[in-house]
Amino acid sequence: MLTTPYYLIDKASLTRNMEKIAYVREHSGAKALLALKCFATWSVFDLMQQYMDGTTSSSLYEVKLGREKFAGETHAYSVAYADDEIDEVLANSDKIIFNSISQLQRFADASRDKVRGLRVNPQVSTSEFIIADPARPYSRLGEWDPVKIEAVIDQVSGFMFHNNCENENFDRFSEMLDLIEERFGHLLARVDWVSLGGGIHFTGEQYPVDRFCARLKAFSERFGVQVYLEPGEAAITNSTSLEVTVLDTLYNGKDLAVVDSSIEAHMLDLLIYRETARMEPCDGPYSYMVCGKSCLAGDIFGEFNFDQPLKIGDRLSFKNAAGYTMVKKNWFNGVKMPSIAVRQLDGSVELVREFGYDDFVHNLS
Repeated sequence: MLTTPYYLIDKASLTRNMEKIAYVREHSGAKALLALKCFATWSVFDLMQQYMDGTTSSSLYEVKLGREKFAGETHAYSVAYADDEIDEVLANSDKIIFNSISQLQRFADASRDKVRGLRVNPQVSTSEFIIADPARPYSRLGEWDPVKIEAVIDQVSGFMFHNNCENENFDRFSEMLDLIEERFGHLLARVDWVSLGGGIHFTGEQYPVDRFCARLKAFSERFGVQVYLEPGEAAITNSTSLEVTVLDTLYNGKDLAVVDSSIEAHMLDLLIYRETARMEPCDGPYSYMVCGKSCLAGDIFGEFNFDQPLKIGDRLSFKNAAGYTMVKKNWFNGVKMPSIAVRQLDGSVELVREFGYDDFVHNLS
């Protein structure tokens, strides 16, 4: 049995998501790029690259990772490129997407031989959190004025829209695409490709995939563009767990259990979005607040029910611990970094990476 804490990626579950992505590719004509900002654990790229067309990035290091570890296209995007990194970004990408007209013009000469795109902000989104809303007031994420965009359209061959966020509602997706068509249709007809970004939960169990495919195909045919999708969470949802062990139990008005992990260090989005971790549902009579081992008072995974009282040494498993989780893990409090393990398709579990004191020391100087 592996020593906790560790992230466990289940390839069979991952394959189910990949097969849905492959279905969408086949029936819509869209291409699918893995969004590395969400998931960059390259030990399973050998599987994922069989079902996807490449990667998209948010930084120089992600561009390089996509180029080195994932077959297919490598798209580069960043909110802002620095002078000392642009040449390396260009050398490692097939397409480069600029966030602003200013950046497009600043690096016009350097990128003149590259396929270029521009991020467009349609000023609508599905985000319920202001921190993650690309259409928030005064957003820096993309250009929104069709007149200004038209003035530079000869310098690009494509657009990137990214305004969905954990959107499970196909009708809402379609409505927002209607708005994009209405406002930017005269510009869409003048480009060759359009990325619709990520945040579309089309691998969910109840998602109307065939309607989604038909909508994408109609959009592509209307404007004569190659559509790209950038699934992140949709690619890896429900594929990975965080395995932990109970280190202590105590009672302080509620039954508490302390585990050998931390939301601050290992599931940071729970803290950012004030959300609760997920376990397999249980309506047993024993309720515990499960807490992390860091010194942060609010380091709490949530309250859960169990069939039996928890005891020191019990193993617990938190679900859906891949997207925007593994990429954000950190060394807060010097808490041991979770190892990475993969359950192969034959059911065997392989430990692919452990982190130790040397990793902690060399994280700083």
